Amino acid sequence: MGLPVTTKALTPIWQRVLQRTSIGPDDDFFELGGNASLAARLFTEVAQEFGQTLPPATICAAPTIAALAARLETPQPRSPLVLLKAGAQRPPVFMTHGIGGSVIDLVLLARQMQLRQPVYGMEARGNDGVEAPFDRIEDMAQFFLDSLRQVQPRGPYFLIGYSLGGLVTLEMSQRLVQEGERMGLLVMLDSYPERHTLPLGQHARLILQLVGKRMAEALVGGRPDRRSDAGANLGERSSDTQPDPASVRLTERVKDAQNRAWRNYRPRFYDGRVQFVRAEISSYFPNSAAAIWERLVTKLEVETAPGDHVGMLTTHRERLASLLSRYLGEVTGSPA
Repeated sequence: MGLPVTTKALTPIWQRVLQRTSIGPDDDFFELGGNASLAARLFTEVAQEFGQTLPPATICAAPTIAALAARLETPQPRSPLVLLKAGAQRPPVFMTHGIGGSVIDLVLLARQMQLRQPVYGMEARGNDGVEAPFDRIEDMAQFFLDSLRQVQPRGPYFLIGYSLGGLVTLEMSQRLVQEGERMGLLVMLDSYPERHTLPLGQHARLILQLVGKRMAEALVGGRPDRRSDAGANLGERSSDTQPDPASVRLTERVKDAQNRAWRNYRPRFYDGRVQFVRAEISSYFPNSAAAIWERLVTKLEVETAPGDHVGMLTTHRERLASLLSRYLGEVTGSPA
């Protein structure tokens, strides 16, 4: 018996995008080397072939040709919550990404976490190319909370935010606590306020740190990376292929809105516990997480993960997954 029609039509698209001569219906997109840039290209071709526009984050929940074919044949309501890893034990874990990124950047991290709980990614509005992106962290937080409650009406809640996503999950946690809900865990991954919102002393120290870094780069012939968020669009950084121009324009539109949100956000005091994971190699963020956050939270615990801001989520992903598994195991009483 031959392949179903949709599966048969999808196969050459996957082969072109992933540059492989043979892909089976159950082969995994991420195991084949897929990333955010390739997902954007894949769904551009899918839209052209099938006349259906699906957000690239669909690949997280449908990472095989067979699963994607089923999605195309039976469309589902859109939601910013994307299942990254299935699990039977409740409550779930919710994660979100940094500026210019996507939940696609979190798939492999979620898969390496030793959990019995499901893990959902929270995808920024605007990444689907349909809705306008938010330019306020407060709006991002409320947007995610509205969807989160449909999956989990009551606490305890387990939130993990990377880079800008850490500020979003902090705002979410503040709102949940104010509403009388219980937080199970809040983890912020190398997440800091924009430097112009820091106290004068911290701002000055960061400027000196950045000047020293750029001088060192100039001495060795390096070119400094002046992007505001070093975690932006991990998929593009890890891909050797040229991104689709339309995808680039979309990403820039979302990044511009997210950068405005970052610049304008002023964290309020959070009456709760924050587990903070900082990158071992400082990039364009403060060297001391404690100096920034101790005055803004009731209880702060800081741990260091190997790598820089991007590397902690890519090259050193396994170590970060181990840390997150331990934190969740400690608060749930479930062994990793």
